[in-house]
Amino acid sequence: MKPRVFTVILDGLGLGDLPDSQDFGDSGRNTLAHVCEGAEGISLPAMESLGLGLVQPFAGMNPSVMPRGFRGKMLEKSRGKDSTTGHWELAGLLSPKPFPVYPEGFPPEIVRELEEVSGYRFLANRPASGTRILEELGEEHLRTGRPILYTSADPVMQIAAHEDVLDEKALYMLCQQAREIMRGPHEVTRVIARPFTGIPGAFERSPGRRDFSLEPPRATLLDLLLEAGIPVNGVGKVVDLFAGRGFSSRISSKSNEEGMEHFTRLQSEMRSPGFALVNLVDFDMLWGHRNDVEGFAEGLQVFDRWLGTFLEGMRDEDWLFLTADHGNDPTGPGTDHTREYVPILGFSPSMKSDCDLGIRRTFSDYAETVAGIFGLSPLGTGTSFLPSIREAMNG
Repeated sequence: MKPRVFTVILDGLGLGDLPDSQDFGDSGRNTLAHVCEGAEGISLPAMESLGLGLVQPFAGMNPSVMPRGFRGKMLEKSRGKDSTTGHWELAGLLSPKPFPVYPEGFPPEIVRELEEVSGYRFLANRPASGTRILEELGEEHLRTGRPILYTSADPVMQIAAHEDVLDEKALYMLCQQAREIMRGPHEVTRVIARPFTGIPGAFERSPGRRDFSLEPPRATLLDLLLEAGIPVNGVGKVVDLFAGRGFSSRISSKSNEEGMEHFTRLQSEMRSPGFALVNLVDFDMLWGHRNDVEGFAEGLQVFDRWLGTFLEGMRDEDWLFLTADHGNDPTGPGTDHTREYVPILGFSPSMKSDCDLGIRRTFSDYAETVAGIFGLSPLGTGTSFLPSIREAMNG
C-alpha cells in the first residue's frame, strides 16, 4: 500500500498549560477550554469523533460520542513557544536553546548597524501588535519616510512600510539586510516584511508579507521524505517556517478558508505516496493574538464542518493528523503565544477501533510516526506511536 498522509496544524490550539508553563508566565492557560467557555453554543462533532473531548473536556462537548480515530496530546520538549520552534519539533528537530526575544526592543548596536547598512532611520523599536502600531505610527511614517521596526513575544524582527514610501522590492531588500545582521546571539527565527496601504485612520496590511526565515540546522522529516522520493506539499505559513526547504510543492495561502480549499483539492489530486501539510494561521494571527474569543470559536466550528467533509473523502490508504504548534489562549492577559500541550488527533479508514495515545513526551513523536508510515528510518528524537495505531487497525 502506498500511503497518503495529510496533516493540519491548527495554529495556536493549545490544550492546557505544560508543567514548565510558569517559566513562561503561562500558568493556568488552556486555549481550547477557555475559548469554548467564552463562546455560547459551540459544537465540534467532527473533532469529537476523533476523541478531542476525551483528551481535553470542553463546554458544549457531547459526552456520549464514541471516538473512531486516535487521540492524545503532546508536550513541547524544546525551550520555546513560537511557531518556528513548534513546527521544527513537529518535523523531528529539537531546539534545546531558546531563540532570542526582545521585550525591551532591539539593542542600540543592532539598530545602529541596521541604520548604517540600510541608510534608513527607524520608528518604534519595541514589542507591539502589528495592527495597533500602524494606527499609532502610520501617519508619522508617511510624513518622515522612516520604516517601523517592532517585535513581539516571538523571536522575530518585523519591519513595516507603506507601499507609497517603500515599494515591496525595497522593503524586501531592507529585510534581507536585517536578516544578515540578525545572526549569532541575535539570530531570530524570522525577519518579516510587513507592507501596508491606506490612509491615516484606515491603514491595512497588504498581501505582500514575506518572511526571511532561518533554515533548519539539520535534516527534518520533510527532507527525509523528499530524499525518499515522496512528494511533500506545503500549504501556507509552513513553507516560510522551514525557509522553503523540504517541499516539492509550495502553495500560498492567506487564510484558513484558502488553506482548507487547497487541502480539499490536494485530497482529490495528490498521488500515492504523498505528504501534505497545512497551517491554518487565522486561529493565531486573527483571533489568538487579538483576544477574539468569539472569532476563535467560530473559526473552530467552520473548520469542524470542513473536517467532516474531508473525513468522508478519505481513501483506505489515507492518514489524517490534526495538531498544533503552541497555544494562544485569547482569554488571558496579553496577546502572546502560550506554553501548552497540543492535540494529536487522527484517523485512517483502515482503523477498526479507536486508540488512546496518552501524553506524548515530545512533538517529535508525530515525526517518528509519519516516518514509520512511509517506511523511513527513525529520526531519533521521539518515539513512534504507529505500533499502537496498528493494533487498532487489527481490531
